[in-house]
Amino acid sequence: MTTAQNNKKNNSTMSTNTTPAGNCGCNAPKPSPAYPAQVTGMDILARALRMVGIDTMYGLVGIPVTDFSYIAQDRGIRFIGFRHEQQAGMAAATHGYLTATPGVLLTVSSLGFLNGLTATANATVNCYPMIQISGSSVREPIDLLQGTYEGLDQLNIAKPLVKAAYRVNKPQDIPTAVVRAYRAAISGRPGGVYLDVTTPCLGAIMDSAEAEKLFFEPVDLCPAAPPAPAAVTRAMQLIASAKKPAIIIGKGAAYAKVEDKLDKFVKATGIPYLPMSMAKGVLPDNGPLSALSCRSTVMEESDVVILAGARLNWLLSRGQGKWNPDTKFVQLDIEPTEIDCNRHISAPVIGDLSSTLDAMLKALPDYKMSMDPAWVPSLQTQTKEKNAKFAQRLTDNANAQPMNHWTALSAIKPVLEANPDVILVNEGANTLDDTRDAVDMSLPRHRIDCATWAIMGMGMGSAIGAAVATGKSVVAIEGDSAFGFSGMDFSTICRFKLPVTVVIFNNGGIYNGIGVNLSGNGDPAPTTLDVTARYDKLGDAFGAKTYYVTTPSELSAALNEAIALRGPVLIDVQLGADSGKESGHIGYLNPEALEHITV
Repeated sequence: MTTAQNNKKNNSTMSTNTTPAGNCGCNAPKPSPAYPAQVTGMDILARALRMVGIDTMYGLVGIPVTDFSYIAQDRGIRFIGFRHEQQAGMAAATHGYLTATPGVLLTVSSLGFLNGLTATANATVNCYPMIQISGSSVREPIDLLQGTYEGLDQLNIAKPLVKAAYRVNKPQDIPTAVVRAYRAAISGRPGGVYLDVTTPCLGAIMDSAEAEKLFFEPVDLCPAAPPAPAAVTRAMQLIASAKKPAIIIGKGAAYAKVEDKLDKFVKATGIPYLPMSMAKGVLPDNGPLSALSCRSTVMEESDVVILAGARLNWLLSRGQGKWNPDTKFVQLDIEPTEIDCNRHISAPVIGDLSSTLDAMLKALPDYKMSMDPAWVPSLQTQTKEKNAKFAQRLTDNANAQPMNHWTALSAIKPVLEANPDVILVNEGANTLDDTRDAVDMSLPRHRIDCATWAIMGMGMGSAIGAAVATGKSVVAIEGDSAFGFSGMDFSTICRFKLPVTVVIFNNGGIYNGIGVNLSGNGDPAPTTLDVTARYDKLGDAFGAKTYYVTTPSELSAALNEAIALRGPVLIDVQLGADSGKESGHIGYLNPEALEHITV
C-alpha cells in the first residue's frame, strides 16, 4: 500500500469517527499513524541472490553479516555454516565447479574476509565460478586510517587476486551488483568474484514498494561464444594431417559438460586421449583409446596435440622438457590471452567448448584423417604393459605390514571402482599422487583435487561442497598433513549429516614421519607429525561412525560399510612412518634437497 493510500485511509477513518453522547471525545482513541512497509539492505541482498537463482550459501557469520544469514535462510537460501572461512570458500568453489553456477561464500570483515579470499583466489586460478560476499566496515574511518572496528580496505586487497571486485555502498545498487558479480563469475573463463557490502548498506532502510522496483529478471547470464569459422577450418586441417595426434582433456572440459561431444569426436576420429587429473572420467580412464598410461610417449612423439579445456601450464611442463619441439598444438579455449603463453599454438580456436566441439563435429565429414595406423596399437600395447606393472605393484604391496600407501590403495581401488557414482576428493603429497594413479574414474566430475595451484587444505570444504551440490556420496582420501589444514570442519559434515566418508592415511608426517632434526635439539623435524595420532577419535567427538584400521581387509570392509551408510564416517588408516617420499612426484620443485645440506 502506498503512502497516499494510507493517508487516504486514515483521513477517511477520522472523518467517520463519531463521539458517543455525553462524551466530549477528548479521551477517544486516535488512529495510529500509518507508515509504509520497510526493508533493509540485508533483505534486498537475499532477494537479489534468489533473483539470479542462488539457493545455497556457504560461510561463517559474525558482525556485520549474522542477521543477513538468518534473512537469507528465511528467503529460501540454504546456509551451510563452517568453522573456518577458507573451507567454506573451498566448498563454494567446488559447488561452482560441479554446477556451473557461482558458489557463494559469506564472510565477516577483516580476517574473515582474508581467510575466505584464499579460496576465492584459488577459484580464480582454477576457473571455478564463485562469489565471495563480505561485510565491511564503514568507509570513512578506513579511508582516513582512523582505526575502526575490523577496518581494512577489502576491495583493493581483493582486486589483484580475483577475476572482478565490486563494492556496494547503498541498497539501491544491490541487485545490479549481484547480477554483475554473477555475470563476471560465470561468463568467459569462470573465476572468483569479490562483492564488498558495507555495514551501512546492509543496515540501510528502504520503503518496500521502492525496493520492489529494483528487482528484474536477468537475461542470458552466460551467453554462448561460438568460434570463428576460419579458426575451426584451420584446426580441422591440422588435425586431419596428423600422423600421431592426441587429445589432452582438461578440467575445463569436465566443467563444460561436453563429455558426450568429446566421445563422438574421439570415436569418429580414432584419436587417443589423455586426461588431466580432474578430467579423469570425462571419457573412461580404461577406455580403448585412453592413453592415460602413456603420458611420456604422447609428449615425446605426438605431432599434433589438441588441448581440450586444458592449459599448457606447469602441469604439462609448459610444453617444454619432454615435449617434442616439433609438436603442433590446437588449443580450444574461451580465453584469447591463454594462446601462445608458453608454446606457439598453431591453431587456436577461441570460444566456449560446447560450441567449438559442435562446429568441429559438423565439419568433420569434410576431412579424411591421415593418422599412422600403427599409432593407436602402439599406445595400446604400452598401456597393457604399464598397467600390468602397476597392478603388480599393488599386488606386491597388498599384504605389507605396517601398511604403506600402495597397501591401502590395493584395498580402496576395487571398492571405489565398484561404486563409480561416488565423488572422490583427494589431497596430500603421496596420497594425492598415488590415489590419482591407482583409481580409475569412469564418470565426469567425480574427481576433485587441489588442481592447478596444487595447494593443500581443500579437502573438507570440497567434500562438503560436492555433497551439498550433488546429493551424492563423497569419499575424501586425505594425507594426514593435508587433513590437518581442514580437519575441524569434519564437524560441519557431521552437523549437516552429509554422506561423506573421510579416509586419512596416517604416516606421521609431511611426506613421511621419519624426518630427522639435523640440530639434534630434540624437537621434531620440520616434516614430522605424529604417526600414533588417533584421528578416529575426532570423529567420535562429533558423533560420526569411525574406524581405526591397520590391515587392508579391515580398510576394505570399513569403506564398503561407510559408502552404504550414506552419513558422516571417518576412517583412520594406520600406515608405517616410512611410507612416502618427499613431494611425491614433484620433488624436483624443492630447491634444497636434504642431501645438499651441510651440518
